[in-house]
Amino acid sequence: MLPLQSLAFLAALVTSYHQAIAAPAPSDPCAVIAGKLFVLPADVLACERSFPFNETLRQNVLTTVSRVFDFYTFENWYLDSPPPFQESTNNIRANLTRINTTQYETDYDFNIDLYDFTTQLNDGHTRWFTNCYTNWQNILPAPFINVEINGTQGVYIAPDTVDFISLIGTDYTDLLDEMGFDWQRLAGAQVTALEGQDPYDYADFVADTVSGNFLDHGVRFNSVFSSYRISGTDFSQRLGDLAGPTGVKQTSLEVKLITVNSTTEETVSIPYIASFLGVAFTDQASYWENNCAATPDTNGMDLRSSGSSRVSTATPRRRLAQGNIIDKSNDSAIGLPPQFIPTAPQIDGSEGIIKNFILPDNQTGVMFVGSFEPDDFDQFQADTVAAISAFQSAGISRLLVDLTNNGGGFICLGQFLFQYIAGSKIGYPGFVSTNRANPLAQKIVAADIALGNDDSITFYSADNWAFLNDTEMPESYNYIDPSLPFTVNSVNEPTSQRFHDTCQLSFTQTIPEDPPFLTENVAIGIFNRNCASTCAMFSTLMNERLQTKIAIFGGKPGENVEFKGMAGNQVLEWADIDTEIKTAGLKDDHLAPPDLLVSGDFRHNWRTAWSWLNESIPIAYLSELPKIRFPYTLETYNDPQNLWVFA
Repeated sequence: MLPLQSLAFLAALVTSYHQAIAAPAPSDPCAVIAGKLFVLPADVLACERSFPFNETLRQNVLTTVSRVFDFYTFENWYLDSPPPFQESTNNIRANLTRINTTQYETDYDFNIDLYDFTTQLNDGHTRWFTNCYTNWQNILPAPFINVEINGTQGVYIAPDTVDFISLIGTDYTDLLDEMGFDWQRLAGAQVTALEGQDPYDYADFVADTVSGNFLDHGVRFNSVFSSYRISGTDFSQRLGDLAGPTGVKQTSLEVKLITVNSTTEETVSIPYIASFLGVAFTDQASYWENNCAATPDTNGMDLRSSGSSRVSTATPRRRLAQGNIIDKSNDSAIGLPPQFIPTAPQIDGSEGIIKNFILPDNQTGVMFVGSFEPDDFDQFQADTVAAISAFQSAGISRLLVDLTNNGGGFICLGQFLFQYIAGSKIGYPGFVSTNRANPLAQKIVAADIALGNDDSITFYSADNWAFLNDTEMPESYNYIDPSLPFTVNSVNEPTSQRFHDTCQLSFTQTIPEDPPFLTENVAIGIFNRNCASTCAMFSTLMNERLQTKIAIFGGKPGENVEFKGMAGNQVLEWADIDTEIKTAGLKDDHLAPPDLLVSGDFRHNWRTAWSWLNESIPIAYLSELPKIRFPYTLETYNDPQNLWVFA
């Protein structure tokens, strides 16, 4: 990166940039799409590409990104990623240098290059999100599915496409009608080529370039296709990374297909329609101000002076660690058609993001855990207890936990659910953990000790953690200096001392000593394999410590696939690590990243979880295969209850 200029000088340059884009223009491409929920992708691109490249903003963003990468626990693992994850190998610093020296025409080009680079690291914990250009979803009126018909797997357009797409609303379908595009006739069509390639080859391409989030290629491959999920507290559909990608790049998709009741192959150019997810605007200047310029929430704060994290009690509640991925399609979740909503009896504890059902055999209970990120941390625990109690009262003897499209959430809720199923006799319900012992991290811990910062305002404070004998570390303990030596790909990679989480301190429900069900009668379904972060840690705990049966669906015929998505550990958003630095009084340190001048988030994996099976390997890089795998069929795609009954 170039030497960091003073923030005052940067701010002055950005102000002049704002004034330049606010000047009257002969034709304002952003005004053309203002106030519309659905617009043509070409019009979106015209607006986004109307902002010229700005060197000051590049240096500001790249300096921040580069210095946050210093905290990223997996940076040196990428130099030569171990199999089967080798396609994620990437020289991060070389790519940052490339982006810093590339000539860009527009601000869009720079930001999308940085977004694509971090996306293709395939770690959903560590990505650059520019709100200016990722506040759009490109939607194709053709949800693609990967199903087996008559013993052969292939790619199809969902037979229930009309029901799926109609739920987007008439603003969307009316625009297609105005274009004269007959999308309804494509329902159920067999796909023979995508953009001139075999459908599976093109799905591989999308998995490699668009999907991101997951180290394993097979998990990303499944993410290309349509699936079901819980959004908020309701069942919804995820269109997939082919029919519903974040951001706008393509205006259409060329598809060779054979429609239902036909034997003739034809080529159809299916149009994308862009959906706006951001803040309303009226013209180019207000688009930038409302969606691109930094806001009061973009950067972190010094919690010593703000008092915003403390509550007026003698024992402030500690900050709650999270491990999750960001899926912006959740912001505009589309419902699941009625015929796909489960009709099995629903029991207690189903009001939130956990949905609980008794299957027709009256022996099997299903907990569909849509996320570990509820609005109410304590209620999630209460719902778990209510559901298990209701299952037991109903005489249920087998439990199926569905984790489909669970993007993670609060780390301690994953540990709570694991220990509740395993029983408290299992002992510590998490993983051994470390963070990266870079010089600024060591300064933060030392400053927190000197300032008396505790776990109510900082994650670096030692009283967040426990020694490996589960004794809580004292607030004054320096667990990162001296560091522990470690080598990755022949590079020195010092870490903090190894430590445990202290999640039991946040459990508000009593854990039973013994498992509520025989553990051999518990199974996990990660039916599309999209289970990230806290979800991946939960499923890995179940696999490594209880040898739980895990089933998956989908994938390409004959391909080995992992059952878990990206399993790092704790994630810090940009505002979180900036808050850690400011609360330690180190914002003026020469190693500290500057405040962002644009609205964006560079999140990173801040902690590593080490496998119970091999404590020299992070669980993210330990290959763990499912015990059972099935193809989707026309009866099971996007149909939770049919999948549960089959499983």
